[in-house]
Amino acid sequence: MHREQPVAESGADTAPWPDDAIEVGIIIDAWGVKGWFKVKPFAADPQALFSSKRWLLKPPEPNGPRAVINTATLPSLLKIVTAKDHGDLVVAQAQDVLDRPGAEALRGARVYVPRSSFPTAPPDEYYWVDLVGLAVFNRQGEHLGEVVGLIDTGPHSVLRVAAAGVTAEADQRLIPFVAAFVDAVSLPERRITVDWGLDY
Repeated sequence: MHREQPVAESGADTAPWPDDAIEVGIIIDAWGVKGWFKVKPFAADPQALFSSKRWLLKPPEPNGPRAVINTATLPSLLKIVTAKDHGDLVVAQAQDVLDRPGAEALRGARVYVPRSSFPTAPPDEYYWVDLVGLAVFNRQGEHLGEVVGLIDTGPHSVLRVAAAGVTAEADQRLIPFVAAFVDAVSLPERRITVDWGLDY
C-alpha cells in the first residue's frame, strides 16, 4: 500500500478541486521555527505525500483534534518545497510558510492529493483506496460482498468485506490479503477472487 510551510498565495484558494482527491494525512503541529510542519500520514508507506508537490487542504473536522484556530486563513493549496520521513511522521516545508506561527496555523488541516499523482504500485501491490468498493467472489463464483475497508495488522492487511445491507462490523468477513487466500485482483473488472467459503 502505498510525506515545508504554507502560506496562501494569490489564486491558491480558487484552484479547482480534483475529482480524484484522496485524503492522505493530517497536519498535527509545527516543527522547528522556520515554517516546517509535521504530518501524520494515513498509510504505512506515505509515498502519495512524497509524489505530489501540491497538497490540497480542508479544515479539520468540527470535533476533531488540534483544530485550526482561524479556518478563514487556511489556504486550500500548499506548494510543497520539501517533504521527508521523520519516524512515523512526515515533516514538510511549503512555499510561503516562513515561520512557526504560519506552520501552527495549519494544525489540524486534512491533507489531500490527487489519486492520479500517486506513484505506480509495484506488481501485486495495491493502494487501499483502489481496493475499497471492489466486489469479492470466492472460487465457486459466490458473491461474498464488497470491500468496505481494510485493517493493517503489521505483517499484512485484512480485507473487511460486507454483503449488501450489512452495516455491523460484527457481520463483516475479515479476509487476510495474502496469496494463501487471495487468488486474483482485477482493478479493471473491480473484482477480487478469494479462496473463502460462504460459511467462513
